[in-house]
Amino acid sequence: MLKQRTIKSIVKAVGIGLHSGRKVEVTLQPAAANTGIVFCRTDLAVPVNIPTSVTSISDTHLASVLEKDGTKISTVEHLMSACAGLGIDNLYVGVTAEEVPIMDGSASSFVFLLQSAGINEQAAAKRFIKVTQPVEVRDGDKLARLEPHFGFKLKFTIDFHHPAVDKTGQELEVDFADISYVREIARARTFGFMHEVEMMRELGLVQGGSMDNAIVLDEYRVLNNDGLRYDNEFVKHKMLDAIGDLYVVGHPLLASYIAYKSGHSLNNALLYELLARRDAYEVVTFSDQRAAPRGFTYDLQTEFS
Repeated sequence: MLKQRTIKSIVKAVGIGLHSGRKVEVTLQPAAANTGIVFCRTDLAVPVNIPTSVTSISDTHLASVLEKDGTKISTVEHLMSACAGLGIDNLYVGVTAEEVPIMDGSASSFVFLLQSAGINEQAAAKRFIKVTQPVEVRDGDKLARLEPHFGFKLKFTIDFHHPAVDKTGQELEVDFADISYVREIARARTFGFMHEVEMMRELGLVQGGSMDNAIVLDEYRVLNNDGLRYDNEFVKHKMLDAIGDLYVVGHPLLASYIAYKSGHSLNNALLYELLARRDAYEVVTFSDQRAAPRGFTYDLQTEFS
């Protein structure tokens, strides 16, 4: 049986919120089978749990924001992406502010935390959402689409008219049957343009943004002294975000995801469209792990090498 997974022990880290600039502590704790990924505002007098789901996303303007009864937790996509990449089904995430800390601007810090905690297989079958019919949403020239595929692969195209971005790959296709999320995707950082950062700071946003947690570009070039981590880091980060956005559906997808200039909003709209089309998906499990698609048949001893 292909089993659900959580972590073995509690781990903690401290960082800053990208938009608030405030210090935030994040605590990752094991969760029972069939719990899902549950975020909790632990700084409140009465802590509030917010299970991840498509309908719990209340804002997608600058990040994916979870909300329940007026309580919000922002910027969940990088941690969700790490959970998806490591096959974590069940987890409690405590945060001491309205934002998950930005860490280094990628998913790698969260991957490290999850790996440090250890991975525990649980006595319950991992459930997948298997896409059986194509589903598509558009916004102007922007596109996000899911198609049937026995596994999980993504094709993402960005379109930034900027000299530094133009020199890198603006289209990327990956099949997780063949590549490692940890090695090839997790370290891609968020990025921003200096003139946009200055405008957002005047609006009280990105108060915690710096070259320690983002790629920053002026009109012509990357300003970070250490340059890029991947030759195509820009499109890889957009793919990293999409993986996290899609994982709020509650289970890993068996699908091919195709996107052109998509972002948090369109990714969330795509999940709404999928769930509205009951003929377009089914929930499946694999009683025999050998029957599961490659990329999901995790080997606890070797997958992190």
